[in-house]
Amino acid sequence: MKVAMLRTRWCVLLSALLTASAGLPKDTDPQALVAKVRNYRMQNELRILHELFELLAIPNVASNQTDIRRNAEHLRALLEKRGVRTQLLRAERGSPAVYGEKRVPGATRTVVFYMHYDGQPVNPENWLSPPWRPIVRDTAGQAIELEQLQTPVHPEWRVYARSASDDKSPIVAVLTALDALEAAGIPLSINLKFFLEGEEEAGSPNLGAILSKYADLLEADAWIFCDGPVHQTRRKKVSFGARGITGMRLTVYGPIRPLHSGHYGNWAPNPIALLVHLLASMRDPDGQILIDGIYDAVRPLTESEKRALAEAPDIDALLRRELGLAWSEGSGRLEERLMLPALNFRNIAAGGAAARNAIQTEATAVLGFRLVPDLTPELVRQLTEAHIRKQGFHIVYDPPDLETRRSKQKIVKLQWGKGYPPFRTSMDLPIAQAVVRIVEEAAGEPIVKLPTSGGSLPLYIFDQTLHVPLIMVPMVNHDNNQHAENENLRIRNLWDGIEIYASLLARLGE
Repeated sequence: MKVAMLRTRWCVLLSALLTASAGLPKDTDPQALVAKVRNYRMQNELRILHELFELLAIPNVASNQTDIRRNAEHLRALLEKRGVRTQLLRAERGSPAVYGEKRVPGATRTVVFYMHYDGQPVNPENWLSPPWRPIVRDTAGQAIELEQLQTPVHPEWRVYARSASDDKSPIVAVLTALDALEAAGIPLSINLKFFLEGEEEAGSPNLGAILSKYADLLEADAWIFCDGPVHQTRRKKVSFGARGITGMRLTVYGPIRPLHSGHYGNWAPNPIALLVHLLASMRDPDGQILIDGIYDAVRPLTESEKRALAEAPDIDALLRRELGLAWSEGSGRLEERLMLPALNFRNIAAGGAAARNAIQTEATAVLGFRLVPDLTPELVRQLTEAHIRKQGFHIVYDPPDLETRRSKQKIVKLQWGKGYPPFRTSMDLPIAQAVVRIVEEAAGEPIVKLPTSGGSLPLYIFDQTLHVPLIMVPMVNHDNNQHAENENLRIRNLWDGIEIYASLLARLGE
């Protein structure tokens, strides 16, 4: 009997040790985990906001290397405070990425959490308050200093500051998730790595070099991207890709000097008219791209992707009402339209700000293409230039000389941006399905699953270099004014993000 009892106690002890080293048992109640994390947050709301405010107070425009270094060192300190081993990853030039690593005995999965710490430039004159002096505003817009806050903080109040939503708050959310799990005695289930980029808002010019240089260090089973907003319904969202992007500036030419429209109208070619007709040949009012071959290159959706889109809530009528629109382009709901390439007319300019009774010398438009698999910037350029030639235009890439202007009837100068291709991870991968299940169980309601999000990210660089699944689990509010004045974070989204990321950290290794 004693031998049997000792054997039983030994088995219980061994089971406990294995659980501690490998994470939560598989039958752990997801809502019990969330409750423990929420309880920690409720007891530490002001401390969490204070940590966020300290980070937001450091200016972070990527071109200011002094401020970027301050951000990087501050983030290193925050990570090391949680027992995360850190180092700065550098290319030959540019801003460093902050790397962190926390290994867990017995973990069978390694996951990298990606956020960026740089932000968009600001024009302080357009802000209600200084962009790097974070402030809380209530639902009426009244400013409240951090020292005046009392707990519980109203979840509908918002934090205003540059990068409040894009992308410093997810960093604080993941760090707080680590704190909450430790306080609750819940171990990590994965080997955790951090990759905090410092040049995302500058176009990630050195990202490829950093990923190639440190590929062995960054080896993982998946990357979780915490950038971007949740669904417009405020429901949690998981996305599996992002659209690519490319663009160009095109300039159409008329006479070499402005001409009086009364004396020369209906005789001298009008570059504005030529430009308008060229643009109209490329895109119809319903958003349909009229360039031959564009849609032929689009990868068909899988059955899983079609099912995810069908399950997404229909928000079109709500958005039209919110945005003052009587209609929306094309057929199909917003989520379905995001699965297609888009051509956006970003700017048209000619003759300066004041309208004159003159035929101008040139007219310019700036165009942007959003790309979906399998459209590449190179293919779009090839198809677009073929289309422009079909419209009777002679293409140049430098300002035309006088002889060219005299000999060619319709001239257009093209200046292409570099751009980058789209990327999409399969929704059918086990790691993808695990992320969806964990986020859905933590949220306690169905989430929105999108094969491709509307925005563009250079995810292809990660894929080409590291060949790893990339999954986006955003947390910030959709109406956050990112990239614009008065960027903000709804506090409830921060609280929700802590719970979602804690659930992933504790359960993704199951």
